[in-house]
Amino acid sequence: MTVPEPLTGEQRLFLVLLALDTVLLAVLELFFLPLRIGVVPLPVTVLVGAVTTPWLVATTAKLVRPALSWVPLAVWVLVVFGVGMLGPGGDLVLIQDWRALLLLGASALPGAMVLGGGLGRAAGRKPGRG
Repeated sequence: MTVPEPLTGEQRLFLVLLALDTVLLAVLELFFLPLRIGVVPLPVTVLVGAVTTPWLVATTAKLVRPALSWVPLAVWVLVVFGVGMLGPGGDLVLIQDWRALLLLGASALPGAMVLGGGLGRAAGRKPGRG
């Protein structure tokens, strides 16, 4: 088993910036999830999450390293559940209807699929694999 090289300063900076972007996007997605136009729910943040979460995972794999591409997805899930359940002032921010399930499914599932593909490619490049 080979030990991976330590991260360079630039890679660490990219990882911190991508994690910070993930936190900001997760909070915005949560706070704007109950958005309505009149009486019609308009969960546009589901689309934002469906695009940005997999993008953050893929970007981490490219800029930092594939083995650490799980960081944005884990940060996103922790922020969504942490802020959603224990929001500001103890309020429940994660609304309890179909929009919350749609946000979780549309953001976490594509992110996990990109994560699995990146980790699979990284595992295939290890020496000794045939």
